Amino acid sequence: MKRRDFFKAAAATAAVAGGLNVTLGDEPVAAGKKWIFEGQSGKTVPEWGDPAVEKMSTYNPDFADKFLWIRKDNQLLAVYRTCPNQKYPYIYPLAGPKSMVSVTTESGQPWPHHRSMFFGLDRVNGGNYWQQTRNDGQAISQGVKLVEATETKVVWTDEAIWGKPGQDPIMRDERRYTVDWRCDDYYIVDFEVKLMPLMDVTVQHTNHGFFGVRVTSDLAPNGGGTLVNSEGALGQKETEGKPAKWCAYYGKRFFNPAITEGVAVLCPPKPFENCPWFTRDYGNISPMPFNYAPGPWLFKQGEPLEAVYRTVVFAGTPADVNLNGLWDERYK
Repeated sequence: MKRRDFFKAAAATAAVAGGLNVTLGDEPVAAGKKWIFEGQSGKTVPEWGDPAVEKMSTYNPDFADKFLWIRKDNQLLAVYRTCPNQKYPYIYPLAGPKSMVSVTTESGQPWPHHRSMFFGLDRVNGGNYWQQTRNDGQAISQGVKLVEATETKVVWTDEAIWGKPGQDPIMRDERRYTVDWRCDDYYIVDFEVKLMPLMDVTVQHTNHGFFGVRVTSDLAPNGGGTLVNSEGALGQKETEGKPAKWCAYYGKRFFNPAITEGVAVLCPPKPFENCPWFTRDYGNISPMPFNYAPGPWLFKQGEPLEAVYRTVVFAGTPADVNLNGLWDERYK
């Protein structure tokens, strides 16, 4: 066998063994084969290309990275990242519905530990599940389970174990994500989580983490974008520490100012009633109870905490999306 033929054969074997495939209708087709489109008998696409897919699709390779890839019309929409080397599982990117370029940033200054759409917490039983090293605390995914995948919706579940290496875990969570493409102007990401303390867990006063998003600079006020909440307040000065149904960033995309896109986080009415917001003009928003209440929080062993956070990624401005209606739909 010639050297080049050996490498071609090895690559093809690795692709099939690793689960590299595309799903066309109900039939997965292994890499290295041609695809015949329904209703177009005999017509094929080249082996080196991707088939045109006008729907939502997922790709969950059994690789070390442990990512779930979600595409819309064969363009990358979102990736759920669960690599065991991370501090916690998170979603990046979250593509704008018009540009298909992320409205969130995976890491950015002045706080590079922020991760796009995040769920973490620091100062927990002496540990840190938001920043610093993995030895200070880590939430580790136990494995993604795909629940539903249609042309407009993808649903998956995961479980994360919170702990430090070599020590008994302090918490576990059960989480469910729903990515729901409502129309070409916006889609929704619902994050349902159930936190279960495996021992008494104390959270000290902190402004770090929990649920939120870190947006790209062109959506943030420091980069020319706008921060607004459901009460019409603008910017960090007017929105920080204030209760609101939602907070949103939006702005003209720097790569194409003809496109305006944004992202809104909706605050659930429970378990934290009238929850104040942590907001920053550089691009971080989070409904954050632990920064504004006196004293530590105690979560007792065996008493779960449940919450549902809705995020809306949209084209245009908040006035172009019925955010109050989407809040009512989820929470009333």
